[in-house]
Amino acid sequence: MIELKSYGMQSHQGPHLNLNEDVVEADLVNNLFMVIDGFGGSNIGDRAAMMIRDNLKRSYTKIAIDPEATLPFFYSHKYLIEGNALINAFHTAHQNINRDNESKSLDNRGGGSVIAAAVAENILTLVSTGNCVAYLYRKGHLSIEVLPDSLANLSRDPYQSYLHSVPMSGIGLFEDLHYSVRELKITEGDIVVMLTDGAYARLNVDEIKYTIEKNLESELEAIKELFKLSNERGNLDNQSAIVLQF
Repeated sequence: MIELKSYGMQSHQGPHLNLNEDVVEADLVNNLFMVIDGFGGSNIGDRAAMMIRDNLKRSYTKIAIDPEATLPFFYSHKYLIEGNALINAFHTAHQNINRDNESKSLDNRGGGSVIAAAVAENILTLVSTGNCVAYLYRKGHLSIEVLPDSLANLSRDPYQSYLHSVPMSGIGLFEDLHYSVRELKITEGDIVVMLTDGAYARLNVDEIKYTIEKNLESELEAIKELFKLSNERGNLDNQSAIVLQF
């Protein structure tokens, strides 16, 4: 079994916004980690992000700790029970957020992009929807393990990617939930990085890799440096990150 040696996380409203609609969560008891980028505006996106966090935690822990628990939305032999639990948690959160939005006008509806990681033995399951991203740093190589589902995938413009970070999916965004699932076999020394678009959209992969290598002894310092570099490039958004070191 691979153990989590250390981690760092931070969420900030960014240099220009007074409200932070992002949420980060590290549940060390259940080995569940989440980065959530809420949308909807003042007292909407921040509330939606917290609702998503609470729904995901409640649903995931209920299923993951009880192998006999009912999987109300989804089951696949391809994934571990933790992966199935996390997918069902996404569906549950999506259903509840949509129900909360039903009676509201469009300009008062909220939701969020999410990337969540569940650790079981030596398997890390990543489930995501929206414009968050996950990287794996292993033995000097940085690979993108979860691509954001955003307009950037349509534009393919690496020089102005921050203009195309509008999410194409998300919890509460559409009637149907679109998500991706990635299982990783974790080895000792691996580092997993999860970021919202305010942290990654103005940076390239080489810059993120350099920052991680420069701050191997401090996940929090790596996060602060990524935020600083993004802000120097003109970031206008909230910023959140979790770095897991195994």
